[in-house]
Amino acid sequence: MIEPVEGKQGRARFVDLGRAFAAREPHAVPQLRSEQLELVDPGKNPFFGHASHQLFVATRGGRDVGRISAHIDHLALELPPEQGMGPGTGMFGYFDAEDETVALPLLARAEDWLRTQGMTHVIGPISMSVWEEPGLLVKGQDHAPTIMMGHHPEAYAGWIESAGYVREKTLLTYDLDVTEDFPPLIRRIVQSGQRNERIRIRPVDKSRWAEEIEIVLSILNDAWSKNWGFVPFTPEEIAYAGKKLKPIIHENLNMIAELDGRPVAFMLTFPDVNGVLKKTGGKLLPFGWVRMLRWLRKPTGSAMRVPLMGVLRELHNSRLASQLAFMMISQIRVNATEAYGAKRAEIGWILDDNQGMKAIADAIDSSVNREYVIYRKPL
Repeated sequence: MIEPVEGKQGRARFVDLGRAFAAREPHAVPQLRSEQLELVDPGKNPFFGHASHQLFVATRGGRDVGRISAHIDHLALELPPEQGMGPGTGMFGYFDAEDETVALPLLARAEDWLRTQGMTHVIGPISMSVWEEPGLLVKGQDHAPTIMMGHHPEAYAGWIESAGYVREKTLLTYDLDVTEDFPPLIRRIVQSGQRNERIRIRPVDKSRWAEEIEIVLSILNDAWSKNWGFVPFTPEEIAYAGKKLKPIIHENLNMIAELDGRPVAFMLTFPDVNGVLKKTGGKLLPFGWVRMLRWLRKPTGSAMRVPLMGVLRELHNSRLASQLAFMMISQIRVNATEAYGAKRAEIGWILDDNQGMKAIADAIDSSVNREYVIYRKPL
C-alpha cells in the first residue's frame, strides 16, 4: 500500500524512514534529523514558497518499506525547455525502496500525482530543490559522500531505468589532493593575475554576512542563468541560505573576486561536516553538540568541498574567467592546508557538458570520484 503523508507526524515518518534506509549503507553518513525535517517543512523551507508537493510512504506487512516525493517547482515551469525544465516539468525525489516490487509502484504513484497537476514529463531524483541534493549516485558508492551530497545503493539505478526512465544529465564531482601545488602553467596564470592591479581576491567578511551572501548569490543567479537545471534563488531563499550557511563559513576558505572594485566572481568552500556527523551518529544530544561546536570553531583535518563558484556571464569564455577561478582556488588551497591541515577537497557538482568547468578541474589535476544521474520520463 502506498499512502500520502502530511503534517508534522507524516513528515517525521517520512524522514525517519529515509534515515533507516541510509543506516543500511556502509558509507552513508547520518545527517542531522532536525535539518532533514526542516527541508521538507513548508513552514520553514522557503523553497515551498514557489513549489507544491506530496510525500508518499509505501507499506508492506505493516512495515514502511519505501518513500518518494512528487513535487513541482513553479519557477522551473517558467524556464526555457532547453534548460531542462520548462512548462510541464514535474519532479520526484527522496526515493528509497526495499526492492523493485516497492520501487516501481512508488514511481508510478508519484507520476500519477504529477499528472493530476497537469505535468507532462518528470525528472529526478531531485530532493527537493535542485540546490539541495540533485541526482542519483551511480558511481562512488565505495566511499562516504561530502557535505550536501547524496548517497544511494547501486540497485536504485536499475529500478528507475526499468520504470522507463532515461538518463537526462550527469553531474560530476572531482577529488583533489590539496597537499600538492598546482602544475607550473596554472601557477604562472595565478602569478600573472596577482600582478594585475585591476584584480583583487578577498575573503568574505562575516561581519557583514547578509551583504556578502547577497553578493555571492546574485553572481550565482547571473553566472548559472543559462545552465541546465538552473532555478534562480528568491530573496527569501537567499536570506535562508545565508542563515543556514553562516555557521560553517570560515572567511579564509571563501573568496570573492573583484575587478576594478566590482565583485565579479566567487568561490565557496565548506569544511566537510560529514566527518563529525559520522562520529556522532548524526545526533547532537547528549554530547554530540560539544564535538560539533569544537569542530565549527576549527575544522582541523577536515576534507573540504567546493560546492559553488560563479563568474558573471559577461566574462564567460574569456581568459579572465578561468584566471579568476584559478586564483581563488589557489588561495583557498593554501589556506585550507596551512590553517586547517586539509589533505583533500571535492569540487562539484559539475554538469557533464560544462566544458569550461571540466577543463578547470582537469587543469589542476583533479579526477572524477562520484557521478550522479538525473533521469527523465514522459507522462
